[in-house]
Amino acid sequence: MRSDLRRRVPNSVLHLVQPVEGGVAQVVTDLVRAQTETGMRTLVACPSGGWLGRAAAAAGAEVRLWVAERGPGPNLPWETACAARVIRRARPDVVHLHSAKAGLAGRLALRGRLPTVFQPHAWSFEALGAPASVLAAGWERFGARWAHRVLCVSEAERERGLRAGIAARWSVIPNGVDLTRFPETGGVARRQARAALAAVHALPQRAPLVVCVGRLCRQKGQDLLLRAWPRVTAQLPEARLVLVGEGPEGRALRAAAAVGTLFAGHTDDTLPWYAAADLVVLPSRWEGMALAPLEAMAVGRPVVLTDVGGADESLPPGHAAHCLVPPEDPAALGEALAALLGDARRRVLLGEQAADHVRAVHDVRRAADACGRLYEELTAPEDPGPEAAPEAREFSRP
Repeated sequence: MRSDLRRRVPNSVLHLVQPVEGGVAQVVTDLVRAQTETGMRTLVACPSGGWLGRAAAAAGAEVRLWVAERGPGPNLPWETACAARVIRRARPDVVHLHSAKAGLAGRLALRGRLPTVFQPHAWSFEALGAPASVLAAGWERFGARWAHRVLCVSEAERERGLRAGIAARWSVIPNGVDLTRFPETGGVARRQARAALAAVHALPQRAPLVVCVGRLCRQKGQDLLLRAWPRVTAQLPEARLVLVGEGPEGRALRAAAAVGTLFAGHTDDTLPWYAAADLVVLPSRWEGMALAPLEAMAVGRPVVLTDVGGADESLPPGHAAHCLVPPEDPAALGEALAALLGDARRRVLLGEQAADHVRAVHDVRRAADACGRLYEELTAPEDPGPEAAPEAREFSRP
């Protein structure tokens, strides 16, 4: 691969992706669909075993196999060589690396020889304890030299990178939602969705319903939600909480389940749960900008979020007072949920404002257009390349 492969107008992009499920996979799928609709040739290189490959192919991408584990390990040299081979054969104009593992192997494989975008989807060092977090942050400071852009989904994510001492050429493009998949729904749709789900999950049709959609893992904070839930049922005994998703913490969470909770498992279609919900919650410990709350707001449901990552940036103006709580604070989380569940008029107003906000700011076509302009900048002959990154303005070890 040589620098003379660069072109002024990008016609093709290869997305190198790991993980192959969850929010990252959905972001890639939605982005690929929007890019394909504009006439761009899109390729997705990812491991098998998840649903991303199937979804990306259905969205119009050419799917290539990249064999890689989710975390770093002794197979990294082979995974890097495999990534280099896939990229070389695909001959894309731009390579877009998604999440920590693809960012690690992809940058080692390319070392700046093709226009390279690295999108962390939340920094890996936020997920790790010492000393691993120090090593991960050190790699990000070093690896930034091989990314023509580090693409963040929120200003908060970019600022976290700056505080970690990462000197990069930054771009910020908020996450977007495929609005054709998540249309705004009203009271009739809520009742219909609740009735359909009640038949399968023995769910009371008239009970106040809170839904949490996300991988069952420490990042998403469902353990905090289960600790908060008794504060809700103390005020609203008939309320129900549904956790939608699977993950490594599933067994432990089920063992800790409180009264009034239901585990729905994985579903390929989360729209019925959003439509049935009175309120959607995501008590994450860290994020870049979570996708599930944007999907819920697109449907017209208010959300309660922990104040991490880009949560505040994802909300409509004025919603933080009702919808944002401190992280790692089950008491505040429970009180916020109970307050909104007990105020139907406020929920309706917040839901309507949320749907308008997502359509104005978080349409995936808007995100795809911004990515397209970014790709054009990187393939222009005058682009200075990744080594032109400015110095980080701040430095502190995480």
